[in-house]
Amino acid sequence: MSHKRKAAENVGRRAEAKAAWWLRLHGWRIMDQRVKTPRGEVDLVARRGGTVAFVEVKARKSVKALGDAIDEYRLRRVAAAVSILAPKYAPNGEDIRIDVMLLAPWRLPHHLPNVWHGG
Repeated sequence: MSHKRKAAENVGRRAEAKAAWWLRLHGWRIMDQRVKTPRGEVDLVARRGGTVAFVEVKARKSVKALGDAIDEYRLRRVAAAVSILAPKYAPNGEDIRIDVMLLAPWRLPHHLPNVWHGG
């Protein structure tokens, strides 16, 4: 793995840890992290009550750069992964949704709930 790729991996892992911490503070239980499927990866799987959230975490060097951190292509890949994972994490008919957590230095995480409605 290249030095640049390894640095990006470390940034991603730290962002996911911060996002998980934020979600726990808001009553979510982290069920899993970095779940890979043939169709894509889900960064965090969290549950609160009867809702299971599949969470995409994005970290950027500035708040301004977060505007381009997530797009339909990325969300479509998460949605494809969720279609595989939902039976495992929501086997009893729980509500499922896709959330995004945006992180930038010196800012609290920004949680965007239920960002994907198909398409």
